[in-house]
Amino acid sequence: MHVELIVDARNAVGESPVWVPEENALYWVDIPAGGLQRWNADTGHVDAWTAPQMLACLARHRDGGWVAGMETGFFRLRPNNDGSLDSEPLADVGHARPDMRLNDGRCDRQGRFWAGSMVLNMGANAANGALYRYSAGQHAPIAAQLDGFIVPNGLAFSPDGKTMYLSDSHPLIQQIWAFDYDIDSGTPSNRRLFVDMNQFPGRPDGAAVDADGGYWICANDAGLIHRFTPDGRLDRSLEVPVKKPTMCAFGGSRMDTLFVTSIRPGDDHDEQSLAGGVFALNPGVKGLAEPVFNP
Repeated sequence: MHVELIVDARNAVGESPVWVPEENALYWVDIPAGGLQRWNADTGHVDAWTAPQMLACLARHRDGGWVAGMETGFFRLRPNNDGSLDSEPLADVGHARPDMRLNDGRCDRQGRFWAGSMVLNMGANAANGALYRYSAGQHAPIAAQLDGFIVPNGLAFSPDGKTMYLSDSHPLIQQIWAFDYDIDSGTPSNRRLFVDMNQFPGRPDGAAVDADGGYWICANDAGLIHRFTPDGRLDRSLEVPVKKPTMCAFGGSRMDTLFVTSIRPGDDHDEQSLAGGVFALNPGVKGLAEPVFNP
């Protein structure tokens, strides 16, 4: 499997890749830097903006720009051509403790924005993380829909929107769950174990779902992207040239390219010279366009 380094981004924590077909471009974030980045597939040029807080996850806004999960809650972001970034607070989430931020997130198929929260120090092993749902007009603080997580991650929705996936990527947990999802109310129920990642290489990080319902999960620490079938069977594992892939997303002109972001650790750079980069590979299946936030 050929893997191409498309941007030697050297992100501390690259995350939340989102393909924008109208621009033939990929956007993603560098969480601790508050960085929003854009790669133009036609020219290879990279643009960058800086948000006022750590920036964890993105979804396109129906009316232009982005809705984002940051440190304190949900924001509206509008990148400008001069490199400036307009930032508008939408709603705080009311974290359980002050040393927290939002983490992995995306829209459901109906355009509601979801994001999980985590304590900044993963070593604290603190199960204060929660999952929040944001729709326009909500007032802060937003109530948690699910709680008791250390590092909620791997959020994704089946092609019909009726199954929600969620993981906890902390080394003490490493499990992926499936939920029945009410597409009318935006309510998950009937939580059940989908995959126990303790049985496979790597910790479950960010995810994507392909057009056939396959669940692709970045196996952090293992340098792999696993695909699980809708019934939870491991279908294939693809290698990437870094130990810590973080999240994947489908894109390209035919939606058959899998883009992968990654982490650049503070050490190990001699062996991990490409760490923190953004990669592209052809996984052999097509994906779905990422849902747009629909207020």
